[in-house]
Amino acid sequence: MFDTALLLAAAFVAGALNSVAGGGSFLTLPALVFTGMPPVAANATGTVALLPGYMAGAWGFREDMQPPPGLSMRAVVLLSLIGGSAGAALLLFTPDDVFNQVVPWLLLVATAMFAFGPQLRQWAGSGSHGPTSPLKAGLGMLAVAAYGGYFNGGLGILLLALFGLLGQTQLNAMNGMKNLVSALLTAIAVAIYAVGGIVEWKQAFLMMIAATLGGYGGARVARKLPAPVLRWGIVATGLVMAGVFFWRL
Repeated sequence: MFDTALLLAAAFVAGALNSVAGGGSFLTLPALVFTGMPPVAANATGTVALLPGYMAGAWGFREDMQPPPGLSMRAVVLLSLIGGSAGAALLLFTPDDVFNQVVPWLLLVATAMFAFGPQLRQWAGSGSHGPTSPLKAGLGMLAVAAYGGYFNGGLGILLLALFGLLGQTQLNAMNGMKNLVSALLTAIAVAIYAVGGIVEWKQAFLMMIAATLGGYGGARVARKLPAPVLRWGIVATGLVMAGVFFWRL
């Protein structure tokens, strides 16, 4: 009963965080591991739980979407699916003990990307000069999609930074594409996780409902918090969770 309550609460807050600023996976992954789920299955199950939020976000920005310079919409979709598939397949072949060693570092990197997200996006945007090479754009898209298929934490920040680096400047278009790419690569990753048998569906469905409700209702509360308080609260959560995983090694 306690485990169920913990998972529902973590998913609800994660849904709210993702709809406002991101960082939801900092809660879902540790909560699932805390209940005794193996790390690889926990990563896959938490990704399934957050998929509806990405899809809803993509739909909300459907009128603003436009691909970044150097890529067509078809290329973005194709690269998202290929990269997400590659990352998910890599997760399937990652033993739990190896993933357990990698998770704290992934959480630290994701937390750092979230903490310095504004600076990262500003640097990326200021570094774009002249026409974008389709090859560079394609390789960047493929690499970020593969990361997202393997480990979802910090994905939104990476995508926004990539779009800025490629020369995209319209924030609504960037957010729309971020949600679209996240939904696409997460959907294909979830399909691969399911075929690989590493998703705990009972927990996934419970958390999916809670995350959806959190994204709708919880965001109203989160928006009342000052942005710096929300951001640094998420950073603190990421650091604490990374510390817990380091302690468990």
